[in-house]
Amino acid sequence: MLFSHEYFMKLALLQAQNAYDADEVPVGAVVVCDGQIIAKAYNQVETLQDVTAHAEILAITAATQYLGAKYLNDCILYITLEPCLMCAGALYWSQIGGIVYGASDDKRGFSEQAKNVLHPKTQVVQGILERDCATILTDFFRRKRKFK
Repeated sequence: MLFSHEYFMKLALLQAQNAYDADEVPVGAVVVCDGQIIAKAYNQVETLQDVTAHAEILAITAATQYLGAKYLNDCILYITLEPCLMCAGALYWSQIGGIVYGASDDKRGFSEQAKNVLHPKTQVVQGILERDCATILTDFFRRKRKFK
């Protein structure tokens, strides 16, 4: 791989900043295939008024449209927050080759909910730029509580 996990996670963090700026929960995603970014997304639940508009779901859709195929076997999803169970299920069905995430989600993350929810061939790497990924979320929710 020409670029590191940190390089692509920084790009996912830029997507998370887009979410933050739109007053969405700041989670960002980038899908990489053969070293090339084929999809970028961020949470748009509030904007689209759609509870399924998580960054991962939007990124899967964009990546499959780009490839013209429903499977993402040769792709890696970089996501700033550990996927929830809904997103992990969608990632299973996409047969994503790898998932690299930053911050763990102790309340809603798939690893807390179901151990075998991902496709057996999916490689998982966790904790890439974990502090940066956690900080944007902490700042967002701190700001939300302050203005309530």
